[in-house]
Amino acid sequence: MDYSTIVTKQRTYFQSQQTKPLAARKAQLKLFKQMLVVNETSIYEAVHADFHKSAHEAFLTEFAILIKDIDEARAKLSDWMQAKRVPTNLVNLPGRSRIQPEPLGVCLVIGAWNYPVQLSFAPAIAALAAGNTVVLKPSELAATSAQCMADIVAEYFDPKIFTVVLGGVPETTALLSERFDKIFFTGSPAVGKIVYQAAAQHLTPVTLELGGKSPAVITPSAALPTAIKRLVWAKFLNAGQTCIAPDYLFVHSSIYQQCLDLLGQEIKKNQYALDNHNYVQIINERNLERLSKLIDPNKIVYGGQIDQSTRTIAPTILKDITTTEPIMQEEIFGPLLPVLPYSDFNEVLQYIAHNEKPLSAYLFSNNKTEQTRWTQQLSFGGGCINDAIMHITNPNLPFGGVGNSGMGAYHGKAGFDCFSHQKAIFEKPNLLEAPLKYPPYTKAKMTWIKRLLKFS
Repeated sequence: MDYSTIVTKQRTYFQSQQTKPLAARKAQLKLFKQMLVVNETSIYEAVHADFHKSAHEAFLTEFAILIKDIDEARAKLSDWMQAKRVPTNLVNLPGRSRIQPEPLGVCLVIGAWNYPVQLSFAPAIAALAAGNTVVLKPSELAATSAQCMADIVAEYFDPKIFTVVLGGVPETTALLSERFDKIFFTGSPAVGKIVYQAAAQHLTPVTLELGGKSPAVITPSAALPTAIKRLVWAKFLNAGQTCIAPDYLFVHSSIYQQCLDLLGQEIKKNQYALDNHNYVQIINERNLERLSKLIDPNKIVYGGQIDQSTRTIAPTILKDITTTEPIMQEEIFGPLLPVLPYSDFNEVLQYIAHNEKPLSAYLFSNNKTEQTRWTQQLSFGGGCINDAIMHITNPNLPFGGVGNSGMGAYHGKAGFDCFSHQKAIFEKPNLLEAPLKYPPYTKAKMTWIKRLLKFS
């Protein structure tokens, strides 16, 4: 495929100014929603083919989020686009200052496989709302979902505004050699570094939505039944293949065995299974094998069953894990939850702080001091107190990582800002002004300048 031609056509169209008006942006968003609604069943079928995910879960984790993103953008786009007046400082009076959001141009969105439709289309929606054109490269690992997205986008959108490119590493590498005005990538830190290096060749701004080991902690003050219920749901949603899933769990030693018992009971109660439409497959054989090697059979509290034929691993709880074991050295990205006992909350904070900054972090505690220390002492992309994952569902909260877990953020207004440049404009009237900044330079002028600038 000739990627240069695709990018050139999109850049020509963007430079025609046709993507910028409010009416044009709303029209694209309306068309996007129509595309999703008409093809809702096809989307569910594609995701089911890749993950054996039920329509119920596909609706919650893929479809509904996108519809709400579109509705939010259409309702608030006029306000988001408005220039914002800002104060003008003394030395520039009389004059007026404003910040004008403007679209960046031709955007490349590289999606992830774990929520293939949502994590591909959500940034594309934000980019179109901000007045850009979009080239989308979905993950090749969720191949049926990728083909579905390519087919429906080709049916509804002019490729000079929005197009989908299929393929694997060679195609992505070729795409990254083109000059884009913005690159948005969701995936692993290792691939994020490659994307960042490619973007640097053209000084292209990037947003990297990465991952890492997101910690969860249960302290003695937590409401245990509620904490366990929320934690189990968050961990085993999508069979743990969620970038913000709780990766490992610290539990105070005084409630350690109680928590292990409750974890097993909650999993049993939920009856996770493909046939029960509340569980999914591991994406491929390679990841199934990788996850299998992380399970120490001597430390299984619950689960551990592996079914090669259905490509599933039962929700698995592992006890008495130490921080030096293999399962604690990499992001798990699967239905395995190592549970570590602790006795000193400060040591937990130190352990988390001394490792890479996580994308998300979850504290289950009703102790205000612990809550304050958690939010003030630790650096992480986002998170919850007494819940898990749900911060991602609030469009008023920006979603993104920090450090090794990513850079930049999106969702709601943050998504619009992600694909916009905040252009500074100062407007000066044609009035007489004090000639302090103009030659000839004199001691008297310097005295007045210092007074105006409040130099002592």
